[in-house]
Amino acid sequence: MTQTHDIFQAVGAGLNSVVFGQQDITNQLLIALLTGGHVILEGVPGTGKTLMAKVLSQLIQADFRRVQLTPDILPMDILGTNIFDLKTQEFMLRKGPVFTQLLLADEINRTPPKTQAALLEAMAEGQVTLDGESLQLSDLFWVIATQNSLEFEGTYPLPEAQLDRFLFKLIIDYPPSSAEREMLTAAQQPRGSRQPAVDQVATVADCLAARQEVQSIKASTAIIDYLLALIQQTRKHPDLSLGASPRAAVAWLQASKAAAWLDRRDFVTPDDLKQVAPPLLRHRLILRPEAQLDGLQIDQVITGLVNQVAVPR
Repeated sequence: MTQTHDIFQAVGAGLNSVVFGQQDITNQLLIALLTGGHVILEGVPGTGKTLMAKVLSQLIQADFRRVQLTPDILPMDILGTNIFDLKTQEFMLRKGPVFTQLLLADEINRTPPKTQAALLEAMAEGQVTLDGESLQLSDLFWVIATQNSLEFEGTYPLPEAQLDRFLFKLIIDYPPSSAEREMLTAAQQPRGSRQPAVDQVATVADCLAARQEVQSIKASTAIIDYLLALIQQTRKHPDLSLGASPRAAVAWLQASKAAAWLDRRDFVTPDDLKQVAPPLLRHRLILRPEAQLDGLQIDQVITGLVNQVAVPR
C-alpha cells in the first residue's frame, strides 16, 4: 500500500485527538472525503459538528469557508454576483463562499428551498452558473452541511432530490462519559490553549491522489450482484415507500471502495457494503406512514434488509 494510507491514518488520528468519542463518525467522514461525496451532520447542539469540519480542513490544509444559513440568506449570498464597478465602468465578479475547497453549510435546514437549491449545481456538477457563465469550482470541492435534530419551527426540511445529492447522513450522538471526561479536562486549560491545535498532516494534493487510488479498488462480479440485490430489496421492502435510487447504488459502491482502501485492501468485501449502508441510506429511504405509526426507525429497517440478502461466498 502507498504512503497516502499513512497520511490518512494521521488525518483520522488528528480528528480524534480534538473531537472526543466520535471515532465512527470521523472514519465515515474520511470515507466521504475519499469519494468526494457531500455529507450531512445531524445532532443536538454542542456535539462538535462545526468543530469536525473546521479541524478537518486544517489537517488537510484546505481552503475553508463557513456559511451560517438563516431564513434571509439569498442564493447570491452563497454563489456570488456580478457588481458594477463605477471606477472601471465594468462588471466584476464577487465570488461567494462556494468558491472554496471545503464549504461548511451550517444549519442548512434553516434556509428556504430557493437558497438550498442554489447548492445543487455546485454539489452535482462542481460548477456554478452566474449570468449565463459557467464557473468551475475547486477539484476538491466538498460540502459538509449541519442541521440540528431538535428544531422544527422555522426550518425547511430538505427535499428528497437534494438529500440524494449527499453521500452520507451522519448522526452525532452524545459522546461516552470517558470521552466527555477528556473534554472537561481539556476545558480546564488556559483559554488560549483550549483552541484546537492540530498539525497539518496532509495536503489537498494528497486527498486528490487518494481519490484516484480509491477508483482502482476492485469490486468482483459477486459483489456487484450483492449490491444490486440490496438495492432491489430497498425498493420492494414492505415498510418503505421510497427505495434507493440508481445514484445511491453508484454512491454505495464508491463508498465501499473507500472503506476497503482505508482498510488497506485492494478489493471490496460484503462487510464494506454493510459498514456504509446506514449513513448512505438513512436519508434516502422513506418509511411508509403505517411503519412510522408503529414506531419503526429507519436504521432498524436498514439493518433488517441488509440481513435479509444472502452474502456471497
